[in-house]
Amino acid sequence: MHKRPRTINFKKCLLSIAFLCYCMGSAQSYIGYLADNYNGVHGVLSNPATIADSRTKLDINLIGVSGFFGNDYIGVNLSDAFDDIDDVFDKASQTANESNFLASNLDILGPSFMLSLNEKNSIALYSRARTFFNLNDVNGEIIDKEGGFNENESFFINEGSFTGSINVWTEFGFTYARTILEKEQHFLKGGITLKYLVGVQNAYIRGEDITLDYDADTRLITTSGQLTYGEYDFNTGVDFDNFLEFGNASGFGFDLGLVYEWRPEHQVNSQLIKDGKPVSNRGINKYKLKIGASITDISKINNRDGFNEIYDLSGTQSIDNFDGQDLEEAIRNNFNLIESQNNPVDSQLPAAFHTNIDWNINSLFYLNLNTDLSLIRTDKLNSNRILNEISLSPRLERKWLSIYSPLRMVEDIGFLWGAGLRVGPLYLGSGSIITSLLGNDAQSLDIYAGLKVPIYQKTLKDKDGDGIEDKSDACPKIAGPLENNGCPWEDRDKDGVLDKEDDCPDTKGPLKNKGCPWKDTDGDGVLDKDDQCPKTPGVAKYNGCPDSDNDGIIDDEDRCPDIPGTPKHQGCPDTDGDNLPDVDDACPNTAGPVSNNGCPEVTEEVQKQLNDYARTILFDTGKATIKSESVITIVDIIQILNEYPLAVFTVEGHTDSVGSSSSNQKLSEARANSVRDFLIGKGISPNRLKAIGFGEEKPIANNATRSGRKQNRRVEINLIK
Repeated sequence: MHKRPRTINFKKCLLSIAFLCYCMGSAQSYIGYLADNYNGVHGVLSNPATIADSRTKLDINLIGVSGFFGNDYIGVNLSDAFDDIDDVFDKASQTANESNFLASNLDILGPSFMLSLNEKNSIALYSRARTFFNLNDVNGEIIDKEGGFNENESFFINEGSFTGSINVWTEFGFTYARTILEKEQHFLKGGITLKYLVGVQNAYIRGEDITLDYDADTRLITTSGQLTYGEYDFNTGVDFDNFLEFGNASGFGFDLGLVYEWRPEHQVNSQLIKDGKPVSNRGINKYKLKIGASITDISKINNRDGFNEIYDLSGTQSIDNFDGQDLEEAIRNNFNLIESQNNPVDSQLPAAFHTNIDWNINSLFYLNLNTDLSLIRTDKLNSNRILNEISLSPRLERKWLSIYSPLRMVEDIGFLWGAGLRVGPLYLGSGSIITSLLGNDAQSLDIYAGLKVPIYQKTLKDKDGDGIEDKSDACPKIAGPLENNGCPWEDRDKDGVLDKEDDCPDTKGPLKNKGCPWKDTDGDGVLDKDDQCPKTPGVAKYNGCPDSDNDGIIDDEDRCPDIPGTPKHQGCPDTDGDNLPDVDDACPNTAGPVSNNGCPEVTEEVQKQLNDYARTILFDTGKATIKSESVITIVDIIQILNEYPLAVFTVEGHTDSVGSSSSNQKLSEARANSVRDFLIGKGISPNRLKAIGFGEEKPIANNATRSGRKQNRRVEINLIK
């Protein structure tokens, strides 16, 4: 039998890569640790906004290493490594399918630091070296054959298309983050990282429509398809004397991130210092729920030296042509080069979108939900790509200690269970250690570890929970208000009313009277709290109000407080019984209608009686002088007028026709005025009387006779209606 030809032992190479990555690193990067609120500068790797309002004042990373290997072809039993390390390779299981993949990365965080400038602003500087290896859509049978095959057995493999790449680069980043919004329970911060990238080494390969057909009888292998192969070597690309200058492989990139925090107890998380100004307690987590989103590695490395070659794999040749050659030699020596370029394809960094939700169950326990989604296609040439995953991580977190255990679902790998911890300056963990130890065919291996110098924010103490930090609190163990320097208010008189609300702090009194005893201002024996008239002496019967006329109506409600009256008339009397109280009655002693203000109305009989009296008034002949014997008559008239105090009358003078009419007119006016003046002199209001003289114009009898003339010489008093 002919000795089989061998190129590169690819299977052994893949197993070596797997074990190397397991010994050096973690899943994608620092799984679990990046959710820790005390991770300092590491936070910028997944979201640059995290360092704003950080629990870490200054964080100096000395060295940190994280590595990851994942695939769906090789499965290892980690426990074999404890007995014999060779067993890891010898007993490894292989699961070949038409689209196997392998992925690994190595992430070394070198000297880096993060600094919190103040409550709103933070910065970070970091140095980082990274290695990514991706091999996608490979027919697993090729890997099996590459490891060795029976030359006496024919085979046909339809590979189709596949891609693969390995990239090694360094990056130097500057991060700035600040608080964007802080409004009551809502808090928002954002951040950006700018990166300078230096390529160290890069190689990539892509096959299209590839088939392998081996005939054992003829020992000929027929191949078809097209292969693209490129490489960049650090020997021509990095100027270590001045690495900040653009070399033959360099570029710029950036990360962007936002973090929102819901802080329902934002008032509790602000302490008060001596000057009374609120200051954030930066040493504690103030959120109940934190939601973050970021995009990382938006960048590429421009490869300006190296080569990019395209080969036509079509042809039939003996397998002896490949004997003793490695993969690159076999391609170049046996297939046609159809295109060659000096500049390789640019290296696309593993751009990804990250979301993170962190629930603060209490001050000790947290639950974190994280997703990492690749923004790079698997078939993109010379690209680096993370595996999509979602993880749920319970976490115990204190300032100097964190313990977490991520439970993950990783693309094309499945369920992984890991664990990690941070103890002061030391951090280490793995995103798959538990499943690797408990399972027999682990397809993902990772671990990370590092050392740093953290300086955490000072935590303000408030033992009594009154919102005043202990150093500014005059009574740090007993809750009290700020206005009393953190001490509770006293109650010196023990009346249940605190001194700050007690107007009489040394004398007991009820709360309703602001801690003072009730007074009796008017000294009537009725306390002011029960006295409806606290400033006027009264009687208890009337709630401390007086009733001067003892009519049962208190003075404040009595229209006639000094005269007994009835409730019907608001404490006033109604002497004449005309249903109009005396205070409103123009004729309180004589009943009259309300329409006439309580006074009687002048009737026709009264009018007649007035004129009967008036006509008997006698005057001296030819004069206006009233004769003495008529005074009695006028007194009777006055009595009648007084009975009708609101009535208004005319005093009319009349004469006979003897003499001239002008003299008679003057005489009638004089006599009317004489009677009016007499009545006014006896108390009748002038406003009630009007004097009019009619002369001889209105006779009531015949002036031709003596008796008629006597009747015409008269005075009449008539009501003005």
